[in-house]
Amino acid sequence: MLAILSFSFAGAVFCANYLPLESLLLPLGCGFALAFGLTFLPQVRKRPRGRTARYAAFGLALGCLWTTGYSWMFWRPAELLDEKTVRLTATVSQWPQETDYGGFSVLARADTEGWVTVPILLYVDDQGADLRPGDRIETVTHCALADQASSGEEITYYTAKGIFLTGQAYGRLEVERPNHIPLRDWPAYWSQALKESISQAFPSDVSGLVQALVTGNRDNLSDPFTTSLQRAGLSHTVAVSGMHLAFLAGLLSMLFGGWRRLASLVTIPVTILFTLTAGCTPSVVRAAVMILLLHIGPLFYRERDEFTSLGGALLLLLLYNPFSAAHIGLQLSFAAVAGIFLCAQPLQTALMARIPFRPAKRWTLWWAIQLVPKFIVSTFCATLGASVFTVPLSAIYFQSVSLIAPLSNLLTLWAVGILFGAGVLIGTLGVFVPELAALVALPIAPLGRYLNAVIDGLSSLTFSAVTTQSVYYRAWLVLVYLILILIPILPGKKRWIIPTCCGVTTLCLAMLLNAWSFWWGSGAVTVLDVGQGQSVLVRSGQFLCLVDCGGDSYDSAGDIAADFLGDYGVGRLDLLVLTHFHADHANGVAQLLKRVQVDTLAIPPATGEEEPLREEILSAAQEKGVEVLEVGEDTLLTLDQDRTVQLYAPLGAGETNEAGLTCLVSNGDFDTLITGDMGADVEQQLLTHAALPDLEVLVAGHHGSKSSTSEQLLAATAPDYAFLSVGEHNSYGHPAQETLERLAAAGCRIYRTDLQGTITLRIGSQPEIQNQE
Repeated sequence: MLAILSFSFAGAVFCANYLPLESLLLPLGCGFALAFGLTFLPQVRKRPRGRTARYAAFGLALGCLWTTGYSWMFWRPAELLDEKTVRLTATVSQWPQETDYGGFSVLARADTEGWVTVPILLYVDDQGADLRPGDRIETVTHCALADQASSGEEITYYTAKGIFLTGQAYGRLEVERPNHIPLRDWPAYWSQALKESISQAFPSDVSGLVQALVTGNRDNLSDPFTTSLQRAGLSHTVAVSGMHLAFLAGLLSMLFGGWRRLASLVTIPVTILFTLTAGCTPSVVRAAVMILLLHIGPLFYRERDEFTSLGGALLLLLLYNPFSAAHIGLQLSFAAVAGIFLCAQPLQTALMARIPFRPAKRWTLWWAIQLVPKFIVSTFCATLGASVFTVPLSAIYFQSVSLIAPLSNLLTLWAVGILFGAGVLIGTLGVFVPELAALVALPIAPLGRYLNAVIDGLSSLTFSAVTTQSVYYRAWLVLVYLILILIPILPGKKRWIIPTCCGVTTLCLAMLLNAWSFWWGSGAVTVLDVGQGQSVLVRSGQFLCLVDCGGDSYDSAGDIAADFLGDYGVGRLDLLVLTHFHADHANGVAQLLKRVQVDTLAIPPATGEEEPLREEILSAAQEKGVEVLEVGEDTLLTLDQDRTVQLYAPLGAGETNEAGLTCLVSNGDFDTLITGDMGADVEQQLLTHAALPDLEVLVAGHHGSKSSTSEQLLAATAPDYAFLSVGEHNSYGHPAQETLERLAAAGCRIYRTDLQGTITLRIGSQPEIQNQE
């Protein structure tokens, strides 16, 4: 009954989040409430499914009415503050986080005219560095609803987390610190103490990973490492979830031995404390509710039902915040557990029945040996089961599917469990005895290094993950799920063998077809969507040249380039050209070199200024054994009689933009020119210096800035296509309207990564667009 009510309620809330039902929620809720009342009529009560209909109607009515009431109670006060500058009074609820743009962001509970407080993410200057949870603050603040990005795009990132306002503070920040820490803020203080303890106890190269495993805080994990986790199918290890609480509950059960009731009595408060410490994220709350039901049920002589506990957890989360239905973490967490219940457990039972286990006493050698196949089977089945429902979500949200997840989970989950348990114990010990904790952490640290090495190694393998940009991989996914639907109706006990072989065979076929599509034709130009930056892949026959690798996209430009190549089974580059060492052209190179073999790196001479990025890249190139070519004079690379790569030495001086390389790739009569961030003055020097051919492709200089791509360059080269690598809603105003008008007047066909995503032009065909909206 609880399961029916919970999932009906959740269905109504999800519809309210994803369908345009704002004005219809109240009438729908009243209609379902009326239907609920009708289920008590005698002629309905006597029907076999009368009770099912009653609880379903009640859940649907509750979902519609609760969402309406919640919006009126909490969202309406936030709307009244939208786009207003007010004297804001609030209570800090989390520790401040330093932002990438200077200053700090802090989560607080803003006072309103009524009794309701509205969660607000407040941006403050350096005055916010010493704020603590529980502090009362007052300042002048410009407020805005948190359902829109600064660009005006609608987002659910904040509202799904229960944050309804963002605010920019101005002027003096008045702070009043309470004499005693409020009870509701104790978990935030304990979480901070645990993070600091782990940071001090463990070596710096593993402390960030241990913090993420224990508390779910990923602030000290680099963006490339986070991407590696996703490619390896191990993101769940640093998002505190049921796995972590299962480890914790198992550790307590092991400590208490045969005292099961005592273990349950201890596990219940520890689970609640750990959930609060981890920040009550949807995944950990879901897991906590299920763990609590597992341990509370036996105390009251009740059996545990998986889907009732799963539905109950979902009900509690959506009652607390109906907007969290749009939380990606919530969807992935519940989808993974549902897949384990529906698919992993039956599969594990079937496979275990085929392994001839011998009876053995606990803690004996034979008992320990038999744990190995049990662990392998359970891990394999859990990974496959969780993937059944999470893979479509990953494909939709992240455009990526990890193929190596079963192997990576098999190689790491045992180490994750040990490191998590050790991290909890050592972190707790470090709060009270830091020196002893640091000593105990020394023999555990190699386990963290093992995880780092495995994650980096597996994620860098070709085909460790594939993106859904390819039509072949999308078709393969659709086929796999059609096969999954057919498995239950196929005859025979071995009905899973043929579908499995079919899935593997079609995956191999998709890989081959995708690789063939990459090498089809004599050449191609691809402008990757790296946000506000540039990375251009030019293929001339079998020769691959990447010009620049930098940008401000969420993923590193190096990962974007490596993922693009990896989709086609390509793990090498013949030539990597860096026009100059600005971040938007080179900040992804170090990550690219970790994942892709590069034969030659071509760079401009040093400008004499301090260039930390240059030193970082040269160090990474030396580590990987990459040949470095410093282009101090014009250099011609002849591939064959009709194919060349011409690198023009810097012609300008002073600014790094003007002292960059120019790259002209010629493939027969197909010519591509890339000028980096060259301005119009240096473009004029280039025209005087070199006899440029008529171009098929011009990658517009400086992301379409008005000071680049001059009329003289366009008149001299007459490009057929103009590609602009530019970030969506960038703060520079790129591309400039003047540049677009010049390109149009020159007869160029214009393509932009901010509007069309990654752009590929093959010789002899029309441009292909990825991520086109």
